[in-house]
Amino acid sequence: MTTSSGTTIEKERPAKDDNGPANDSPKKPVQAVPKNVLYEQPLNERIRTFLRLEYLFKQASYHLPRESAWDSRATLTCILEILDIFGNTNLKSETLKELERHSANLKRHEQNPDIDHSQLTSLLTEINTRMEGMHKVNGQIANDLKASEFLCSIRKRSAIPGGTCDFDIPAFHYWLQQPTQSRTRDLSHWLGNFDAIGQAIQLILKLTRDSTAMKLTLASGGVYQRTLDPNRPCQLVRIALSPDLPCFVELSGGRHRFTARFMKFSTAEIRARQTDEDVEFELACCVL
Repeated sequence: MTTSSGTTIEKERPAKDDNGPANDSPKKPVQAVPKNVLYEQPLNERIRTFLRLEYLFKQASYHLPRESAWDSRATLTCILEILDIFGNTNLKSETLKELERHSANLKRHEQNPDIDHSQLTSLLTEINTRMEGMHKVNGQIANDLKASEFLCSIRKRSAIPGGTCDFDIPAFHYWLQQPTQSRTRDLSHWLGNFDAIGQAIQLILKLTRDSTAMKLTLASGGVYQRTLDPNRPCQLVRIALSPDLPCFVELSGGRHRFTARFMKFSTAEIRARQTDEDVEFELACCVL
């Protein structure tokens, strides 16, 4: 079954015993199946912020272990953008509220005999672990980084196109010439300020995405619109498209409805045009 918290925790059924004849013929090589292209649209500000942070954490993790000064620049740019997001809202409180909500939803199913209680217990334990990690953070997250004169100087100049050139910030230029090990150590230390909340956000988004299975859906004439139940707020709309389709999807929406328009892709066109053909896609409206 799928719980109201968004995770399938149904008991496993025993597999059927297949005693059919053995097939000794050589197997053909398995062809790699192209992954669907996934599009996501957050329908509230909290999930929108979490998705932006997830994107920045992934980008920073990609560049962090690489050796070039350009990768160090890219990692530091992600850190500064993360800091900008943290300056706009009390994310520590918002994240704790979301974890508490997921925990309360899961606990409603503790007496249900049709669920896998070991998986339920594991999820509740993981949520409690993430909440404890958040509570251990004293004060606001990354306060030390906000007070760093070195990082603040780079942060200010980053708002100017090309503003972090060598002649603009000599201290930054000097730091970029340090050995890779030294730069990576500094970047890892700065990113470490976000470990607790980053792990919590990752768990929240996983629970949200797992809340609803994808269903095959049809967009007639290249457009699909759906009215939502305001009493069961949808957190996130997810659409998966075959990579073979020559179109992408533009998603827009709010609490009451959302619209998906399937647009023809072309770099030669001044403006993308909506396809007039029916488009088959997979859809999940993640409701918690």
